[in-house]
Amino acid sequence: MAKEKVVLAYSGGLDTTCIIPWLKENYNYDVVCCCINVGQEQELDGLEERARYCGADKLYILDVIDEFCDEYVAPCIQAHAVYENKYLIGTSMARPLIAKKLVEVARKEGAVAICHGATGKGNDQIRFELGIKALAPDLKIIAAWRDPNWKLDSRESEIEYAHKHGIDLPFSQDESYSRDRNLWHISHEGLELEDPSNEPNYEHLLVLSKTPQQAPDKTTYLTIDFEKGIPVAVNGEKMKLSDIIRKLNKLGGENGIGIVDIVENRVVGMKSRGVYETPGGTILYEAHQQLEELCLDRETYALKNEIASKFASLIYEGKWFSPLREAEQAFIESTQRYVTGTVKLGLYKGNVIRAGETSPYSMYNESIASFKTGDMYDHTDANGFINLFGLSTKVRAMKLQEVAKKENVKNWQDLL
Repeated sequence: MAKEKVVLAYSGGLDTTCIIPWLKENYNYDVVCCCINVGQEQELDGLEERARYCGADKLYILDVIDEFCDEYVAPCIQAHAVYENKYLIGTSMARPLIAKKLVEVARKEGAVAICHGATGKGNDQIRFELGIKALAPDLKIIAAWRDPNWKLDSRESEIEYAHKHGIDLPFSQDESYSRDRNLWHISHEGLELEDPSNEPNYEHLLVLSKTPQQAPDKTTYLTIDFEKGIPVAVNGEKMKLSDIIRKLNKLGGENGIGIVDIVENRVVGMKSRGVYETPGGTILYEAHQQLEELCLDRETYALKNEIASKFASLIYEGKWFSPLREAEQAFIESTQRYVTGTVKLGLYKGNVIRAGETSPYSMYNESIASFKTGDMYDHTDANGFINLFGLSTKVRAMKLQEVAKKENVKNWQDLL
């Protein structure tokens, strides 16, 4: 009789390496490993050999980089989705796609369960499991770190477990940062970052970037073209979004752009300190925002900023596959109809400097905005507007003066 199958979200790291024999030992499953390539680069090297060596019955490596960029990153650029004013939600936006692909592989393989190695303290357990529940509520979810059979509570215990099972892999007991990488960003946690009083050891930590201090002493200029809020070209060269991000990651990294040190509030209630590198994303967000300033009317711009914050929080909390996310995204996309044009930027030592923008839909009108008197705006028109706009303020002050007089209050402003 054939064994039941479990699909393991496989990264090739120490946790998921140990989970392969652990699943066989505790659940007697055939283990189908699934690695979703969203831009991890060299982290994928040697993955197939490692999975087989550890006892996996099958391995999928799915390249979904363009799907990630076009269907998950692009809406976040349009939204200007930022969590707690700093975090450009790089890990958050990738997790729902990974969950979706895990479900697809589980259906293809006829698996009864999906397993992940996210810890019980983090956000990723929520993101993975909400995604799986939304797409495949019938599948069992095994969260190894929350499973009563999981006795491995440290890197050292995992290495010892691997050796006992005849798995000799190139993992040392030397401590290193906990990282998550995709095409959009790379995050760093652990080591000195666990104490907020410590300055990050950037010489040891950074992967994509130079520090601003190490960046060149000259400004790098570039242009970015947008169509309906989506970047389509850099320096006049049309390219797909994934290639735009790659190009801007290189330019931004060289100029110290997009390094963020943040203490954030995790969904599970604790605060977490981490450093994020998002060089290309930081440039795109800044360019997009500048174009929106030019093209959106005041009321739409204000409401969109409110929705953007809610959109970012929703994605951070793992609720991508929800009616609310779809509704918020529909609103955001409607605001992007005329966010088309070209933005020029200067990159200099960690700064993204505005250098001009143009759009066929620009709402900026020099004849109106200039301090000079023009045909489209008469300065005296402001008289009636101010009288009406300030009417309630004036009426309130008049009423307070009246009350103060009746009550013999010397200074009516004491009633304010």
